[in-house]
Amino acid sequence: MKEALKDGFYRLLVILAYGVVRVLFRLRVHGRENLPAEGGFLLVARHSSYWDILLVAAAVGSRHRVYFVARHTLLQENQFLAFFVRLFAITIDRENFRLEDFRKVIQALRERKIVGIFPEGTTRNPQRAHPGVIRFAERTASEIVPVRLEARGHYPPRYPFRWPQITAHIGAPLSLRDLEFDLGEISDRHERYQKLADLLMERVDHTRVKQEART
Repeated sequence: MKEALKDGFYRLLVILAYGVVRVLFRLRVHGRENLPAEGGFLLVARHSSYWDILLVAAAVGSRHRVYFVARHTLLQENQFLAFFVRLFAITIDRENFRLEDFRKVIQALRERKIVGIFPEGTTRNPQRAHPGVIRFAERTASEIVPVRLEARGHYPPRYPFRWPQITAHIGAPLSLRDLEFDLGEISDRHERYQKLADLLMERVDHTRVKQEART
């Protein structure tokens, strides 16, 4: 499928997804004006549920196509989901992350795409953020836009009737220099990457935009 068709299909899907999450979650969005006018940045959020993907995409809006980083095993687990993964995601081997996977994400950023990433990599139990997100930003000098999904009620939802109200807060773009301001002296490179990833998730957790909601 050609990129122009993919773009149009993506916009249609996001419009439909917005209608769904608007009804189920009473979605409100703050801070959409913080999104850079052009792509080539990382969109970062915590990962608590598969609903995160639809909620983040709907919050960003149909005018901004997001290429979410997804584990390649999704292509085998669910054929319906695999169709959308092939069209719109950047697939990586999460368990055996290789240079080829790294290059896929770097190439997308260099092509000025918006790369959506959940640094924890899984919805299973609280996980420490993988430092790859920092390496992506460092290699491409890309900004990072934090997104926080604030839930009023239990999230993930308790089916079939307990659906929380969700407010999506889209924060101002961050650079690595912003994170390094709070880093302190760390000489070990791997420890530095991990600490920066931890600081990034703290920024995500504290993202809150006060303004009139977009509906």
